Amino acid sequence: MMDKAGGGPGSMMFNLGKSNAKVYVKSSDGIKFSDVEGVDEAEENLQEIVDYLHNPEKYRELGARIPKGVLLVGPPGTGKTLIARAVAGESGVTFLYTSGSDFVEMFVGMGAARVRDLFSEARKKSPCIIFIDELDAVGRSRGTGIGGGHDEREQTLNQILVEMDGFSTDKGVIIMAATNRQDVLDDALLRPGRFDRRVAVELPDVREREAILQLHFAKVKTDSSLDFKKIARATPGSSGADLANLANESALLAARNSKPFVTMSEVEQARDKMVLGVARASMIMSPEAKTATAYHEAGHTLLHYYVEGVDPLHKVTVIPHGYALGVTISLPEDDSYSKNKQELLGRIKTTMGGYVAEELVYGQTTTGVSNDIKQATSIAQRMVTEFGMSKLGFVNYSDDDHPLFLGRDINQRKSFSEETAKTIDEEVRNILDSCLSETRKILSEHRRELDRLAQCLVERETLDDNQVREIIGLGRTSKNSDLFSDSSEKPLI
Repeated sequence: MMDKAGGGPGSMMFNLGKSNAKVYVKSSDGIKFSDVEGVDEAEENLQEIVDYLHNPEKYRELGARIPKGVLLVGPPGTGKTLIARAVAGESGVTFLYTSGSDFVEMFVGMGAARVRDLFSEARKKSPCIIFIDELDAVGRSRGTGIGGGHDEREQTLNQILVEMDGFSTDKGVIIMAATNRQDVLDDALLRPGRFDRRVAVELPDVREREAILQLHFAKVKTDSSLDFKKIARATPGSSGADLANLANESALLAARNSKPFVTMSEVEQARDKMVLGVARASMIMSPEAKTATAYHEAGHTLLHYYVEGVDPLHKVTVIPHGYALGVTISLPEDDSYSKNKQELLGRIKTTMGGYVAEELVYGQTTTGVSNDIKQATSIAQRMVTEFGMSKLGFVNYSDDDHPLFLGRDINQRKSFSEETAKTIDEEVRNILDSCLSETRKILSEHRRELDRLAQCLVERETLDDNQVREIIGLGRTSKNSDLFSDSSEKPLI
């Protein structure tokens, strides 16, 4: 009994220090660069690694040293892990996959033991690629945790640094890692000689989204009228994982409706489901609550037509989605990578539309405006403290430099005086007051359109851009309503 309880030969105790890395052995049908779309620049950066693993002598004769470590950096869902597997597939070498959290263990010293075992296994399987996913789980800056410099995570990180120092690419082993939090990584990890090369894997642009959509919808039965250019333009800010999910959700909707193939209708419904959450069409709202929600959303909607610098409206609905009783969706006409002051002020005004509409119609507001207030305040604060869009000018007062992984309450500090803090508050208040005043003026001047739009929302529940334009008398001229359907046809929803 003692033998079993203490960890005899058949016990899991002896495996605690073993690496949990998954081994993908080289094969002829492995993932290749042709299976990955939307990351052209990353592929170009990694072709050198592939060539080295194929022809190491070419580099050795020239005295060139291939990067010991390659760090893939980018938002979640952009395909960092897939690219790493494609490098292994193109090279025809063994791929050792592990996650940063796999090294975290309740027993002291087990994380470091697993690191040693992983690198030992890699030497035996050379040539190969070690891939550590979510590196930030174990590689964040030392000395910032509550436990000081002697917690288990930091001992594990120290062992990774030691192993990388004692490693040589001459052995045919390349270390790759992925993170979406490069800012939290320890500086020692990022220095030359460890992760020498950093490859950005960003969100795809419209052309790359089209290629990704074609790749994923190739596995789905689709209608010949499916227009990937329109879908790509209607999904700004989507990652590769989002688009893969869009293809799958569209197929599920078609199957649920017993359709033989996926049409643009299913794609639009799937996209709305992903963006808004599942519609709660069965939720019973009183006529008064539905009317109040309609006025709130109508306030947001009208401002898209009377405020400069805002993205065009795509759709407005008073059908509850998730925790929201109604939603107003806008879509940029092109991919946007920065915003000017006019665009940010326009964004603040549109978030105020629901608040002002409730105030104008009922003389009071509801708790439904809380998220709108939060968004507007956040934008105004960043305009003042980060973007230099106030009388404070070219100076940064944001609090991004606080020590990582400490609670903000524990580490509350300011790098500026109380007088400056008061000026920041005043500037934020001035921006919000100015925007609120203009929003009240716009909706007061267009009160008749507000009433008509709210009434139509109560009756029809969902309106697209062209329908809104007809209601308020602007005519059907927008491109955004035609992303999924012909403007001459009846709207899909």
